[in-house]
Amino acid sequence: MWKAGSPTWLYQLSKAGKLCVPAMNVNDSVTKQKFDNLYCCRESILDGLKRTTDVMFGGKQVVVCGYGEVGKGCSAALKAMGSIVYVTEIDPICALQACMDGFRLVKLNEVIRQVDIVITCTGNKNVVVREYMDRMKNGCIVCNMGHSNTEIDVASLRTPELTWERVRSQVDHVIWPDGKRIVLLAEGRLLNLSCSTVPTFVLSITATTQALALIELYNAPEGRYKQDVYLLPKKMDEYVASLHLPTFDAHLTELSDEQAKYLGLNKNGPFKPNYYRSAAA
Repeated sequence: MWKAGSPTWLYQLSKAGKLCVPAMNVNDSVTKQKFDNLYCCRESILDGLKRTTDVMFGGKQVVVCGYGEVGKGCSAALKAMGSIVYVTEIDPICALQACMDGFRLVKLNEVIRQVDIVITCTGNKNVVVREYMDRMKNGCIVCNMGHSNTEIDVASLRTPELTWERVRSQVDHVIWPDGKRIVLLAEGRLLNLSCSTVPTFVLSITATTQALALIELYNAPEGRYKQDVYLLPKKMDEYVASLHLPTFDAHLTELSDEQAKYLGLNKNGPFKPNYYRSAAA
């Protein structure tokens, strides 16, 4: 089972025929993508930035690199706080979503000199490299909300001409010879895991998804799962969601027999095909 971070390497192992056991990709299940990635990050980005920098968000210019679920959550939270939010994206579908959500789509080099905060949310490597950090304004805050510590090229900052000053836990000022400094949070590691809390409700959703994936793999009859990577069956995704609805005193509408037949669905689900991930990419 794989939850933490990008499952790309599992698919690479499978493609190369080197995966020794069946693997369940929980990270790409709807209950992980939508709740842990979108709704949790929508709150934890503000919490992490406030705890570490006490920054005021109103009027700040922010660039969010990546408009997947994490980027969507971060962008929405900062926009709601009055920040001017720019978005960078490689995927034209996510890029179009950003435009339709009211964000200005830019290339990082177009705004790097003017922004007050840079947030990486891509899951890629070398998104913010030394060239960009050399051009940042004095006091620019740099942090990562993506999968790992590879998005910001922190190694390029560990050179003799730059001075590191630890201001408080998880907060470093990196100072250039001319006196300019940037504020690097958690040394480029995940801000939400290093500098903020994660709501227990979201943890419950993710942990339930993981537990059901383990149970499914353990109880599955021999031959159901080969040495490959699988997504959580949609019925289980929906079950995880239904378990958490009572928290809100929420009441699901039930299909009539006629309605279920019209849609070609079982009245009890699943209500979406297995390839469905979320309403927004």
